Amino acid sequence: MMQALRDLQQSQGATLTNESFPTSFGQDADAFKAVSTGAVVVDRSHWGLLELKGRDRLRFLHNQTTNTFTERQPGEGCDTVFVTSTARTIDLATVYVTDDALLILTSPGQDQRLMDWMDRYIFPADQVSLSNLTGSMAVFSLIGPGSTACLETLGISLEAEMPYAHHRTVNIGSLSMRLAVGSGLTLAGYTLLVPADAAAPVWQHLINAGGIPAGEDLWQQLRVQQGRPAPACELTDDYNPLEAGLWQAISFDKGCYIGQETIARLNTYKGVKQKLWGIQLSALVEAGTPITANGDTIGMLTSSIPMDPGALGLGYIRTKAGGAGLEVTVGEVRGIVIEVPFLSHDYPVAQR
Repeated sequence: MMQALRDLQQSQGATLTNESFPTSFGQDADAFKAVSTGAVVVDRSHWGLLELKGRDRLRFLHNQTTNTFTERQPGEGCDTVFVTSTARTIDLATVYVTDDALLILTSPGQDQRLMDWMDRYIFPADQVSLSNLTGSMAVFSLIGPGSTACLETLGISLEAEMPYAHHRTVNIGSLSMRLAVGSGLTLAGYTLLVPADAAAPVWQHLINAGGIPAGEDLWQQLRVQQGRPAPACELTDDYNPLEAGLWQAISFDKGCYIGQETIARLNTYKGVKQKLWGIQLSALVEAGTPITANGDTIGMLTSSIPMDPGALGLGYIRTKAGGAGLEVTVGEVRGIVIEVPFLSHDYPVAQR
C-alpha cells in the first residue's frame, strides 16, 4: 500500500532497507541541523499501529498498561508502557483516544507481539476488539522549532499550548489525516497518521512546506541523544519501566493493572536498583559492553551512536554507583554519565 510513497522517496534520494523504509536521504547533516533550527520530516510508517474498539476499550487498556485511561476523552492521548506480570518492560507506546477507538502507536516490530499479548487477556464478557492497522496508515513525525510554521504554510491552524499527544483531524487540500502534538521525542513537533493512499502526496506537501526528509539513521541518532528507550535495547525482560526512566508514562494513583504490584512496591520502598542514563563516550563502543567504575562492573551499555567528537550511548548503571557526572569506563573507552531529556529518575510527588 505504500509503494507510491516509497517510489517518491527513492526519487528524493532515499536509501531503503530490505523492509522498505528509508534509512537516509543523503543529507543527514542538514537534517540534524534542522532539528534545532527548522523542521525535519521522519517516516515512521514501519512502526506498529493497532486499533482497539468496543464499549470496554478504555477500561481494558487501563487494566493492561501503566497509564490511566478510564477518564480520558476523545482528542486526548498519552504514552503508556506495556509490562509483564512481574513489571518487566515490553514496549513504550503512544495512545490516541478517538470518538470510537484507541489508536496505539507501537515501536517497530512490536505490533503483532502486543496484539498477541492483549488477546490473551480478552475474555468473552469483554466488549473489545483488536485490529492491526500497520501498513494501512503512514506515520510521519515533523520535528523541530519550524514544525508549526511548516503546517501553517499548508493551511493548518493550531491551538496554542495543546498538551502532548492531543490530536484532531486536519486537512491538506482534500487529504484528511490525524495530527497529534509530539514528535515521539522531547523535541518540538507533531505526528501525523495518514491513510496509505494519501501518504505520498502528504509527504510531498510536507517537503514543499520546508520539511527536510530524514530516515531511520537520523531517528536513531536523535533517539539515543534524547534517551528514548527501545525494545531489544533498553526495553527488555531485564528491566522495569522505573529503571528505564519512564516515570512520566506511569500513573501511581490508578487501581490494579498488570505489573502494578511490583511497580507500586518499587516506588513505595525506593527499590530501583539501576537506572538508565546517557553516557558521553570518547569513542564508539558496541552495545552489550560492560560499564565499570573503580574496577567494579556497575552496568551495561545498551545503545551507542557515533558523534563528532566521540560517541554517545545509553546504559543501565547501578543506583548506588552514582549518576550524572560519574566517570566510567566502557570496555576500554572513557565515558561520563550525563542527563538525557527523555528520561526521569525522580520519585513523583504528584500524579503525572
